[in-house]
Amino acid sequence: MSDEKRPWVLVSNISKDTNPQDLERIAPQVSALVDEWQSQGRIMWSGSFDNHASSMAVFEATEQEAKEFFKKYENICSGVLSYYLYQWDAMPILSVLAK
Repeated sequence: MSDEKRPWVLVSNISKDTNPQDLERIAPQVSALVDEWQSQGRIMWSGSFDNHASSMAVFEATEQEAKEFFKKYENICSGVLSYYLYQWDAMPILSVLAK
């Protein structure tokens, strides 16, 4: 695994059988996870798409950090959301903005 920081994208979709109570249950946990990430001085951009059923988060991390974040996210959202983590070969804009 590389120690090089790279951009990552986490894409999430509400599962077809998800009910509003499930979303209400996980929302504070997801917010706490993002707060934890950002409290360490890391940047994460996130938001929902116009369909209100999908969202995307972009962050910069090493492969190990990204996998650890994804595992925590998975523990929170399993059974409620469908989610995918991709390494994004885009310009490292988060590194530029963090400086």
